[in-house]
Amino acid sequence: MRLIPAIDLKDGQCVRLFKGRFEDKTVYSHDPVGVARRWAAEGAEVIHLVDLDASVGNNSANFMAIEAIRRAVDVELELGGGLKTMESLQRWFEAGIDRLVLGTAVCFDRALVEQAATRWPDCIYAALDAAGRQVRVRGWLEDGGADLLEAAESLPDIGISLIIYTDVDRDGTQTGPNLEMADRVAEVSGLPIIISGGISGLEDLRQICAHQQRFFDGVISGKALYEGTLDFREGQAILSARPGSGR
Repeated sequence: MRLIPAIDLKDGQCVRLFKGRFEDKTVYSHDPVGVARRWAAEGAEVIHLVDLDASVGNNSANFMAIEAIRRAVDVELELGGGLKTMESLQRWFEAGIDRLVLGTAVCFDRALVEQAATRWPDCIYAALDAAGRQVRVRGWLEDGGADLLEAAESLPDIGISLIIYTDVDRDGTQTGPNLEMADRVAEVSGLPIIISGGISGLEDLRQICAHQQRFFDGVISGKALYEGTLDFREGQAILSARPGSGR
């Protein structure tokens, strides 16, 4: 299993939100390229990028920052936020992004998701961001009108190969991951799951490793890494020691 640092971008800055609230923002760096270099130097194999501005319709605010990150680091990059057309997906793949994460489209444009998953197999992930079992969309600002488990169960049929599950109510709170719900998402979908939301420190990673769910593929962390309550190298060592996890 891999520990995956998150870089959430707003107005070209590296930020973290509390429970996805745009008005509750902490800026951790004005230099997201430097942040990406830091995680790469510490041994990250993947960096999770979120374009917060694009998630609410501003598709240009972070384009240059993301391109600069791609040029600066030789690690896998996955990107989510505001991906609504095949043209936008093509643009990011041409810019060197390794995998793209679709969230809102899972609820409102499943034809796009299926077309993308067919064209770029294993490079399209689904983000299921939920408060309880209510899927949230468009930067978590709206109800997606979908039940989390029903949505998860349907994803293999349209070619999705992995789910990133985020408990919106825990994101940025450092109160621990929602392993019970992550279990259920994994069980109904049969897909590998990356867990996100609520990671507070090494003990959370130990709990994930002690879990018997073989479908857990990775853990995304943001605030804990930036606040210093989670050391990346120690965390990755814990996850790497777990046998039989992931793909």
